[in-house]
Amino acid sequence: MAATGSVIEKIGKAVKKAAKSKSSEWWYTAHMAAASRAIADRIPLVDLLLEVRDARIPLSSELKILPTSSKHIIVLNKMDLANRSRTKEWMRFFEEQKCMAFGVNSHNRDNIKEFLTFLQARVRGLKKMEHPAHTITLMLVGIPNVGKSALANSLHQVGRISAAEKGKLKHSAVSLQPGETKSISSLKIASHPNIYVLDTPGVLPPELTDDNICSKLALTGAIKDSLVGETELAKYLLSIICSNDEYKKWEKLLNIEIGGISTNDLDKRKRRQYPTDHTQDFIVNNVRRTLFETFSSFTESIEDGENLDRLVKKEFEALFEVFHLPLDSEEVNYCRVATKLLNLYRTGRIGHYTLDSVPGNAQGIITF
Repeated sequence: MAATGSVIEKIGKAVKKAAKSKSSEWWYTAHMAAASRAIADRIPLVDLLLEVRDARIPLSSELKILPTSSKHIIVLNKMDLANRSRTKEWMRFFEEQKCMAFGVNSHNRDNIKEFLTFLQARVRGLKKMEHPAHTITLMLVGIPNVGKSALANSLHQVGRISAAEKGKLKHSAVSLQPGETKSISSLKIASHPNIYVLDTPGVLPPELTDDNICSKLALTGAIKDSLVGETELAKYLLSIICSNDEYKKWEKLLNIEIGGISTNDLDKRKRRQYPTDHTQDFIVNNVRRTLFETFSSFTESIEDGENLDRLVKKEFEALFEVFHLPLDSEEVNYCRVATKLLNLYRTGRIGHYTLDSVPGNAQGIITF
């Protein structure tokens, strides 16, 4: 979108600078390069390749190093954070492209059961099943922080419980930070036949050239915030919120009454109890209400980049009070607001935004 061009360009520049820096302590480090080689070596040996993508960015989170293969399945994870109707559009798109795909929420047990049943059906169709004693191996691959380890653990737990097997569960380490998985681990997810899933480290290409893709990867957490800066990412997020109609739904928060008490009065009471806990619903509602009021009172066209910058600055300043930040420098408070906003976005608490449009679809970012 043209109105966010300056922010996108700035984020893209920071990401590409880190990618090109040979001294980078995070981008394409020795362990990531080694992981890429290990994954490539194992691809011919596994029975099914599960490429995990972020449902909010089904195209931008594509792992482009993968070869075309009939055993390749696209897994759209974190679909609970994406727009439902847009995810369905993406599933139809993959079907039209003759790509096998499945949408998952790795924290939803029923959904994981459905996915495991789907995988077992695919396994039964493998030619190697002519030999029942054969052990089937699946491999999860993808960019950092798309939820591979969480998905592997969920499949393992559901599979072991379903098979009524006893014993200590082996877990893959799960982290909110990208790039934390360092080695390939194996977890059993089914018996008769035995099915194992390999959890692999997240990998990125040695360099990225598209500013839009860089920005989407950074906002969804595939790239460490420190490479770009939380404030720039939050500005990008706010420009996205300002550029679609999701905020209009927040008007209802202005005068809702609960038990005869307006939400404004109720929020004041709660603020005295939990002054800084931005995970509380009343804080989330205050964030939404404040953004609505600030945007609604802004009379300039946000199609102009300078106007959008002024609006985003007003929204930041309005949120200083919502988050009850202490008197400090503007730079420090901007960073604190940014950190809290990114947390709310990445947990789906201020809307579910799909950032990638289906190819051929002229619509922009959509929420529900």
